Amino acid sequence: MDNLDLQAFRDSLAEPQPPVGLSPALEALWWDGKGDWNKAHERAQEHENRAGMHVHAYLHRKEGDQSNAEYWYRRCDIVPSTLTVDEEWEELARALLKQG
Repeated sequence: MDNLDLQAFRDSLAEPQPPVGLSPALEALWWDGKGDWNKAHERAQEHENRAGMHVHAYLHRKEGDQSNAEYWYRRCDIVPSTLTVDEEWEELARALLKQG
């Protein structure tokens, strides 16, 4: 991955596969952006690091499973988001893209 910014990340959603070199958490967001919640969830579960758990929380919030989302927010020590799910997706993508 060559220093994608948010717009390039969004543009890549037109492709059939995610850009090479994304972290599992970013790849999960990418699949969610493509509308494939199940594939996004699989990727988010692959690594139980803070980023993966945060995306996992977001995905359960988006699905409407608030209690499961709150569990994952607690696991990664993050206050549950009050943004819209679209705003949270963007906030997560920006933060994870910054991390590289």
